[in-house]
Amino acid sequence: MRGAKSAKWVAIAAVVALGATACGGGGDSGSSGSGKGNGVVSVEIGEPQNSLVPTNTYETEGGQVINALFTGLTKLDANNKVVNAMAQSIETKDNKVWTIKLKPGYTFHNGEKVTAQSFIDAWNYGANQANAQQTNPLFSHIQGWSDLNPGEGKKPKTDKMSGLKAVDDNTLQVTLTSPFSAFPTQLSFTAFVPLPKAFFKDPKGFGEAPIGNGPFKMKGTFKHNESISVTKYDKYPDASKIEVKGVDFKIYSNLDTAYKDLVAGNLDSLLTIPNSGLPTYKKDLPGRTIDEPDSAVGYIGFPIKYNKAFQNADLRKAISMSIDRKTIADKIFLGARTPADDYISPIIDGYRKGACGEACTLNPAKAKELYKKSGGLPGNKLEIGYNADGGHKEWVEAVANQIQQNLGIKVTAKPFEQFQTILNDLDAKKYHGAFRMGWSMDYPDMEDYLRPVFSKDAITSGSNYAGYVNKDFEKLLVEGDKAPSHEAAIKKYQEADDVVLKDLPYIPVYFYTLNAGFSDKIKSMKVAGHQILWDTVKLS
Repeated sequence: MRGAKSAKWVAIAAVVALGATACGGGGDSGSSGSGKGNGVVSVEIGEPQNSLVPTNTYETEGGQVINALFTGLTKLDANNKVVNAMAQSIETKDNKVWTIKLKPGYTFHNGEKVTAQSFIDAWNYGANQANAQQTNPLFSHIQGWSDLNPGEGKKPKTDKMSGLKAVDDNTLQVTLTSPFSAFPTQLSFTAFVPLPKAFFKDPKGFGEAPIGNGPFKMKGTFKHNESISVTKYDKYPDASKIEVKGVDFKIYSNLDTAYKDLVAGNLDSLLTIPNSGLPTYKKDLPGRTIDEPDSAVGYIGFPIKYNKAFQNADLRKAISMSIDRKTIADKIFLGARTPADDYISPIIDGYRKGACGEACTLNPAKAKELYKKSGGLPGNKLEIGYNADGGHKEWVEAVANQIQQNLGIKVTAKPFEQFQTILNDLDAKKYHGAFRMGWSMDYPDMEDYLRPVFSKDAITSGSNYAGYVNKDFEKLLVEGDKAPSHEAAIKKYQEADDVVLKDLPYIPVYFYTLNAGFSDKIKSMKVAGHQILWDTVKLS
């Protein structure tokens, strides 16, 4: 769900995507092919937008697989806190120059040793505009990124960022353009994993059968719209902590089908219970559910740069004030969502209750007044696009009905078969209607809810499908990056958040709750950042 841009992200992704942005779903309903007791479990995902290249994966679906195949320098624990993974230590004196020591013993699945250069080569590839990687902007804090990104129509004069240095095989030195206290947190995102030499010989082929350094290795190749299978990598340093012997990622185009498979025992894990299952899932899956706050936010977005009809802020505010968020959360989602009042998830430091103010408060009379003041929409018609593979039909149609009733205009909900379809159409500027979108954190920091979704850079490589640009917002982001402490950074990011809340390029509608379920093959499991923590999965 990573933001939306799985393609560029909620967004769970999250692109949730993901999940918030790309909560997946629906394939065949046959047996998982893994009888109880053999250690292989099946997991629902939607069709990833791209092949399985870490720096080109910016949504929850592909992210689930990348998370199993690769290990980065840091990771999220069961409490959504960042801890070291492949990093033995991460040290800095000024938040600008970072020295990272690697733990020994990590190899890629082809036997190649993972070194500091493995990270440098991977990051340089991801940061180079010539490679058009979705996660490119995430590397922008590193010194030399601008040299690899001279702009459209220009060729980079180098393919290496000056801020990356391999002191020795196990020591990586990273110099940023300016202090950025959240850098170790950012490293927990899968774009920052290492890559083997084999990748650079054939990136396209690699994406169909990645060679990672994580707890699982590929079993065969990526079977599009069907499945992706991985098996335990016995030479992984922490292999003894992982009970699961293999994972079948089953690709669904319909969450209802996935849920039926879960209840029937033909699927072992589903991270997003669909609306159809919410009334009964605790009864259907006794003792086998997870219900806790999630990182994702659900939006309605507007392509303001590409459709003049949406460029008036009063119009967007009027639409926002015509939405009854509480009814959506309580009636459509049966309490499995909470009304959104900020762009920042409540589980993140810096969230402020009620930050959105009256713009996110139902007020039909004021909404009609603002709509009239704005000049309205051509023909008084509004279309809202959504991906039908993620369980979004009911709530988008409910929102459409609310807007229609409260503003007195014609509103229709337009389904797209898959999340990647609407993302691709938005990327290509082919779809000019309003759209359902979501974002799930890449890493647990306020900055990650702002820059990848609303910054100027995120228009081309991020989740800014609105084409939104605000100079004051950009300035405040930079000031937040350079802040001397986490607390000081939060204050600046909150100011940046206020700028976007005033402009409303996306309307925050609800905060996700993680409502997941698993089969009786699994005794217990933990999820963080909408990713399964494989060392926490205990089998029955």
